[in-house]
Amino acid sequence: MGSAEKKKMNRRMFIKAGMVGTATALIAPPALADTLQQMAEAERSAFPKPVYRTLGRTGLKITVVSFGAMLTPEPEVIRVAIEQGVNYIDTARKYMGGKNEEIVGKAVKGLRDKVFIASKTLPESKTKAEIIRDVETSLKALETDHLDVIQLHNLTGKERIFIAETREALAQLKKQGKVRFCGVTTHKNEVEVLNALVDDPDRFFDTCLVKYNFKADKEVAAAIDRAASAGIGIIAMKTQAGGYYTTGLGKISPHQAALKWALQNPKVTAAIPGMKDMAQLREDIAVMGMPFTYADERRLDRYAEAIAPFYCTFCGICEAGCPRGVEISTVNRALMYAEGGYRDLSLARATYAELPRQATAAACIDCEGCAARCVNGLDVAAKMERARGVLA
Repeated sequence: MGSAEKKKMNRRMFIKAGMVGTATALIAPPALADTLQQMAEAERSAFPKPVYRTLGRTGLKITVVSFGAMLTPEPEVIRVAIEQGVNYIDTARKYMGGKNEEIVGKAVKGLRDKVFIASKTLPESKTKAEIIRDVETSLKALETDHLDVIQLHNLTGKERIFIAETREALAQLKKQGKVRFCGVTTHKNEVEVLNALVDDPDRFFDTCLVKYNFKADKEVAAAIDRAASAGIGIIAMKTQAGGYYTTGLGKISPHQAALKWALQNPKVTAAIPGMKDMAQLREDIAVMGMPFTYADERRLDRYAEAIAPFYCTFCGICEAGCPRGVEISTVNRALMYAEGGYRDLSLARATYAELPRQATAAACIDCEGCAARCVNGLDVAAKMERARGVLA
């Protein structure tokens, strides 16, 4: 056996070991591959039967727990998810500096007809040339001839929805068969963005990837209901409210409960929790078909209490009181990427770097006192000081 084949075998064995959680060092080497294969086959029964919903007017039937690939470093994790029936993968041009799309491309090789791929243009791209460039680059990185869904990345208001040049580019890409459907994503001012999609006379965009979790305002749920009723496919992100590790629940994880909370809304087609490894994959897709229970509600109550001192909902209300124009919600989102369940400092700093310097926490240094007030009681000044130390 050649060295390349040995490496492939070692990686396959490693992935199977990750699936079954086996102490492989206790197994004699000659029997290792066969044992892992047998255990992996037996373990497959622990994965639930996939549950599907239809993504609005696109007609795509996707798994209610789909794959958020933003932080996934190994294609094998995505590939195992596909083998278990997960059929919608979300990535973006900016994730990992473009490397994430390459990882997804490796994962779907030979399985492209079994999955729908959604990617995103760069947040700053608006012109026809920029949009076409982003999509062409994504297709090359993913090694595919089309994207099932292309999304405008990180809308903070309705303006980008109505840029004629952007729509012209997307319409051209659809006509060429390089894009099937178009959508948007939003972490902030979700109600404005969702309502704009519905109020658009052309109903140009088909989907919306929206921040939605148990901390969301009722207005967000109402806007989701309105958009879904108009045929917009709704996909939820940030469902675990930062995915923070807390001691408030002992050894009990609140993250399955948070995911079930989002999926109990029938107007939400799917959620795309980020899955770094096999443990997160198993925890998340196990939720398919599970009801949201009273015990889940109590877990979320305790989780909410535990994260209250530092979790930001990105509502942006505090920003109206800031005389410097600091984009506090985006600064806090970057800080969450560093310190929440993401634990990804490079993503955090990349998100922070997208802000103009005058809109970062650096603008707060010489303020005599913070005028911004959080409706949820967060200490904004302390968060900005923390951001300067972690993200600068």
